[in-house]
Amino acid sequence: MWKPTNQPTPSPKPFSPEAERPVPPSLSSSASESTPAPVSRPSTVGTTAEQATIGKSLVIKGEVTGSESLYIDGRVEGSINLSGNRVTIGRNGVVAANINAREIVVLGKVRGNLTASDRVDIRNDGSLTGDVIAARISIEDGAFFKGGIDIRKPGQKANGDAKDMESPVVSAARAGASN
Repeated sequence: MWKPTNQPTPSPKPFSPEAERPVPPSLSSSASESTPAPVSRPSTVGTTAEQATIGKSLVIKGEVTGSESLYIDGRVEGSINLSGNRVTIGRNGVVAANINAREIVVLGKVRGNLTASDRVDIRNDGSLTGDVIAARISIEDGAFFKGGIDIRKPGQKANGDAKDMESPVVSAARAGASN
């Protein structure tokens, strides 16, 4: 009945320039700096509005610090310190570093110690070799984990600050994991 090749061919030509004109002025004017932020930022729901990305082909050796969340799909060697933010190691990510962040999500491969003020998530394809210090941890079926786990309540600094009942349990759990 209706043939899409006959009608769209003449219609878009007269309407396409008019339809495109309203969009480029908003992008080409002073709103060009503010338009990309709302378009790319809603996908990163959390306490911070910005997220940096290390792409598949990037290799970083050294110290990574900052005040925004980070998605790693490439390779990082050294240390990562984003204490108030989220660090996500993507499926292609390979990290050989100690990571300090509010929240750490492992989808790829990590070799190093993780310290999270909130939580650590090791997803089903994730691999972590190293110790974890966090308030919460989740390890999905299929994930690989080798190391020790130290669960700390928010604000708790070291084993010496732990309550009498928690200290022996944490020490025994860590000793059992390292043997």
